[in-house]
Amino acid sequence: MCGRYSFVPTKKQLDEQLQEVEIPATLQLSFNIAPTNRAYVISNDQPNILQQMIWGLVPHWSRDGANSGKLINARAEGILEKPSFRSPALHRHCLVPADSFYEWRTLTGKRKVPYRIRLHHDRLMFMAGIWEEWGKGDDRKRTFSIITTTPNGEVAALHNRMPVLLTTPEQQKRWLETTNPEEIGALLQPPDNGILELYRVSEKLNSPGTEGAVLHEPADENDLTLF
Repeated sequence: MCGRYSFVPTKKQLDEQLQEVEIPATLQLSFNIAPTNRAYVISNDQPNILQQMIWGLVPHWSRDGANSGKLINARAEGILEKPSFRSPALHRHCLVPADSFYEWRTLTGKRKVPYRIRLHHDRLMFMAGIWEEWGKGDDRKRTFSIITTTPNGEVAALHNRMPVLLTTPEQQKRWLETTNPEEIGALLQPPDNGILELYRVSEKLNSPGTEGAVLHEPADENDLTLF
C-alpha cells in the first residue's frame, strides 16, 4: 500500500518537472502527508494547475461525504469493476507528485521501522491516482486515491504493494488523457527494477502529526537485522 509520502520539491525539480503547471504562490510542503490530509494533485480536468484535494476517496454517492481514510489506495487489479473506483478509474485520473513515499518493516515485538523510498537521480515521482467530487448544495469537496500494484524488486523487501509510478512524461500524459480500458491496464503496472533507492528514517515518522526535515535524514541501521 501507500500510507504516507512526502512532497518537498526543490526549485530544480519544480523548474524541470512542473514547468508547464501553474504552481500556487505559496506552496504548502510536507515531509509527512497522511490519510485525510490535503495534498497536491494534477487532475485530468485541470491538467495545467497544481491543486489540492483531500487524500482518501469519497464516492460521489456517499450519503454524508465523510472521509474515513479507508479509500486512500485503490488496487490496480480489478479497479474498473469495483463500485467505488470504476467511474473515476475510467474518467477522473490524476497525478500525485511526491519526492518520496514511506514503507515500514515490522520487527519482533511489532516494532515498526520506516523507510524512505525515492527515485534515483533526485527526481520527483508521479504516482497514478483517481479523483472524485462529492457535494450536496454548497458543501463540495474533491478527494483522491493513490493506485497501488505489486512491488518491484526494491520495494518487495518491505511490502507486497507499492504505488503505481508513471516514470516518463509520455506515461504521465497518457494517464491524464486516456479513457481506454486496455490502455489503463497497460499503464497500471509495477515500475522497472533498479530505479528506486531506500533507506531507514526516524521512527518519529510513525506519528502522522510529526513534521520537519528530520524525517528525511538517514537513521542508523546497526541495531537492525539486515534483509
